[in-house]
Amino acid sequence: MSAQDVRPAPPARSGAATALGWILTIGLNVVAPIITYNTLVDDHGWSEFSALLLSSAWPVLDSAISLAWRRKLDEFAVVTLVFLVITAVVSLVGDHSARTLLVKDSGVTGLFGLLCLATLLAPRPLMFYFGRKFATDGTRRAPPGGTACGSTRAPHQHAHHDPGLGVAYVIEALARIALAYTLDTKTMVTLSPIMLYGVLGALGLWTAMYGKRSQAEGERRAAEAKAAAEAEAEAAAAGS
Repeated sequence: MSAQDVRPAPPARSGAATALGWILTIGLNVVAPIITYNTLVDDHGWSEFSALLLSSAWPVLDSAISLAWRRKLDEFAVVTLVFLVITAVVSLVGDHSARTLLVKDSGVTGLFGLLCLATLLAPRPLMFYFGRKFATDGTRRAPPGGTACGSTRAPHQHAHHDPGLGVAYVIEALARIALAYTLDTKTMVTLSPIMLYGVLGALGLWTAMYGKRSQAEGERRAAEAKAAAEAEAEAAAAGS
């Protein structure tokens, strides 16, 4: 057994820290933008576009707090920041209306879903990092007997066969775009982040459950392989 095999894994985040992280995420990405938009429009007479643009700054603050808290920028956070920048850039291009801004925001989400699908053939597609974030509390090493995706198989094998994340984001984006042309802006400001993070939460829960099942299956297969190897070694020793 090598030193690498016995090296202790980094401690996972506590349940309280994980819960606090999700409270901050929901607060800064869902609650704060809704309150900011309604306050600026209803109480201060801001235009819908200006209020919507300013309220979108809260997710940037969430990323900054996450970076300061963990003192590292993992691949998932990098992807999030990249798409926040893209959202900010496209928001300043073209028609400056609240509806157009909502549609552009949904379009960026759909682009993320398409990118997830486009990277399926990569050694580690985007869905690998999504799975690692939820299945291993964001740590780089997996539990004993498993990989970052939750089993003894190579990390990318599960992601290659699971395009669900990309497909879900594309469908969710198309639904939000259709609703942006159907509902009024104030309703969409509330509904849009709920839809986005509702899908994210459902995918995260499914990924975590899938990772645990995969880990259990990997451990079972490893135990069977070990037992078969021991039986074969005993048989060879008895025949010699």
